[in-house]
Amino acid sequence: MTEQEFLLHHNLTRNPFSDEDAQTDAVFRDSCISGTFHPSWSKVVGDPRQPATSIVFGPKGSGKTAIRLQLKQHILQHNRQSPDTRVYLVELDDFNSYLGPFQQSLPRRVQASPDKVLQSLHLWDHMDAILCEAVTPLVDRILGTSSTLNAIDQSIDMQLVHKLDRGQRRDLLLLATIYDRSAVGTHVDRIRSLRMKLKFFSLTTWFPFILGVLLSVLAMVVIGYLYAEEALSLRAVMWLVPTGLALSWASYLHRWVRYQLFASKICKHLRVITRDRSQLRSLLLSFSRKELDEQPLPSSNRSDDRYALLEKLQLLLRSLGYPGLIVIVDRVDEPDLVNGMSERMKLLVWPLLDNKLLKHESFGIKLLLPSELQYYTDRETREFHERARLDKQNVVPSFDWTGEALYDLLAARMKACSSRGSASSPKGLFDPQVSEQRLVSAFQSLKTPRNLFRFLYRLITEHCKKYRSESPQFQIASDLFESTLAVAQSEERRA
Repeated sequence: MTEQEFLLHHNLTRNPFSDEDAQTDAVFRDSCISGTFHPSWSKVVGDPRQPATSIVFGPKGSGKTAIRLQLKQHILQHNRQSPDTRVYLVELDDFNSYLGPFQQSLPRRVQASPDKVLQSLHLWDHMDAILCEAVTPLVDRILGTSSTLNAIDQSIDMQLVHKLDRGQRRDLLLLATIYDRSAVGTHVDRIRSLRMKLKFFSLTTWFPFILGVLLSVLAMVVIGYLYAEEALSLRAVMWLVPTGLALSWASYLHRWVRYQLFASKICKHLRVITRDRSQLRSLLLSFSRKELDEQPLPSSNRSDDRYALLEKLQLLLRSLGYPGLIVIVDRVDEPDLVNGMSERMKLLVWPLLDNKLLKHESFGIKLLLPSELQYYTDRETREFHERARLDKQNVVPSFDWTGEALYDLLAARMKACSSRGSASSPKGLFDPQVSEQRLVSAFQSLKTPRNLFRFLYRLITEHCKKYRSESPQFQIASDLFESTLAVAQSEERRA
C-alpha cells in the first residue's frame, strides 16, 4: 500500500508530517503561519505599537524558527494595517558573517581559540551588527536595490526621504558610510549613489584642495619669475619649491591626516565589519569638519557611541514612517565558532542581555534561544541579574508544548492538507483501541512538533509497508503505534 493511498483515504492531499523545518515547511507557510500558534504566542509578540523585548528558551524542534516567521508576518501585517505605527524589522540570525571579521580583528594568539574569540565579544560589537543589519536594507530601499535573497518587504516613501532636513540626510549618509554592507555593488559606489539621491553636497569640503592648487600655482609663478629675473639662485629655487608646495597644501594635508585618523580608529574598533581605511577616509572627506564635529562615531571600545548612533537611526526611521524598531535574534547555535556548544552559545548571547539595550525606548529584541541557556541563567551571579533584569523582559522560560496543544496542531495541519477542509481528526488515523487520551499522552512524551512529525511520518511509512494495495488497511494498529512510539522516545532521550 502506498502512502498516497493512505492519505487520500483520510482526505489528505499531501502529507502533513513530512517537513520538520519551518523554514521549508510548505504546510506551515501556506496555511498555518497565521492561524496556528504556540500557547505563549501573545507574550512573545507583544504589541507592535509599543515594541518590547521577549526572551524565549526552547529546545530544538519546539518551533522557534516557526515563531520567528510568524513574528515577521505579524509585524508586516501590522505595518500594512497601521501605517502610522509601523515597525522597522531587523533579523540578526547570520552570525557567521559578523564573527568572521571579528575573529580576524583579534590578535593571532586569540584567533586560534573559539572560546577566547567569543570571550572578546562585547555589547558594542552586537550593536554594530544590529546597526549594520538595519542600515543596509534601508540603503537598499532608497537606492532601489536588494542585498539579500530574503529581503523583508519594508517600503520607504521617497517623498519622505526628500523631506529630510540636511542634518537628517547627513546622519543617514554617515550611518551608511560606516554600516552599509552590501553584496550589490561596491561600498564606495553605493555611498556616492546615496549622496546623489539625498542631494547632499558640501562645497566647503573642496576649499582646502582648491586653496592648495591656487597657492601652488601662485608659488610656482612667483618663484619662476624671481628665478627668471635672476633674483634667486638655482640652489634657492630647489629649496623654495618644496617649501612653497608644503605650505600651499598644509591645510589640505592637515584635514587629510585628521580624517585618516578618524578612519583608522573606526576600522580598529568596528570589529564585526571589514572596512578599508583608504576608502572610508575618502568617504568621510565628503563631510565638512563642522558636520563631523561632536558626531558619535564607533571609534572606541564603548557602547555610548553606539547608543547615540542607534538613536540617530531611530529618529531617521521615525521621519521615514517607522516609529518602532524590533530586532529578531535567532540561530545562535549555528555559527561555526559556536558549533552547537552551550558554553559558547552563552558567550555569544550574554553581552546582549543588558537592560539598557533591552529596554531602550521604542525598541525591542526578540531573543529566540536554545533551552540549554536557561540552565546558565538560573546559575548566574547577582551582578548578571542586576544588569540583565530578566524579570522585566517577558521571558518564556520553557517553550514546551502540552499533549493537547500538539493534538490541536496536528488537527490544524491535517485540515490544511485536506480536500475542502474535510480531513479526519488525528484520532481517525488510528485503530479504535488507541484512545484520544492515549494519543495526547504519547504526544506529550515527544515534547516538540519536530519529534512528533518525525514519529508520525515514520509510523505512516511503517504501516503502509505492512499492507498490499489489494487489501489495504487505513487505520494504524495499536501494537505498531506503541512499538514505533517506544523507538521515537528512545531516540528523543539520546538526543
